[in-house]
Amino acid sequence: MVYYLIAFVLFLIDQGTKYLIASRLELYEQIPVIGDFFLITSSRNRGAAFGILQDQLWFFIIVTIIVVGGIVWYLRKVSKEGRKLLPTALALVLGGALGNFIDRLIMGEVVDFLQFNFGSYTFPIFNIADSCIVIGVGLIILDTLLEGRREKMQTTSEVSGTEGTE
Repeated sequence: MVYYLIAFVLFLIDQGTKYLIASRLELYEQIPVIGDFFLITSSRNRGAAFGILQDQLWFFIIVTIIVVGGIVWYLRKVSKEGRKLLPTALALVLGGALGNFIDRLIMGEVVDFLQFNFGSYTFPIFNIADSCIVIGVGLIILDTLLEGRREKMQTTSEVSGTEGTE
């Protein structure tokens, strides 16, 4: 199925970039890409997004197994419905979740390296898997809004269509 292929390709990109960072840069070494705004910074995270829940490895492993199982189940269900946006979004989340899961399982921490600075504010350093998860969740929200709108329009057209036939 194409959605599992998308998840797998994103997983490989994530793991490949993390390998390059971990093997070629010293911890906290930085490479400026766009001045001080965007830097490649070798970092490790033993927690979740933005460094919350540090050192809760087993919690993340258990939660990720449950989430991945739920995504696979739901992905199978919605892909049979002929929808495109939601399965694509789920594939993004699946690829990202598996990328960070493997890091935690093998190393006990996640390799992060994308750093953005906005003046004196430094956004928490993240990776490709994190980006996939955030974009995927954003697309899930968008799909939910669009689906609600479609259902509302369908209900409105059904109601107006039946009124004219009475």
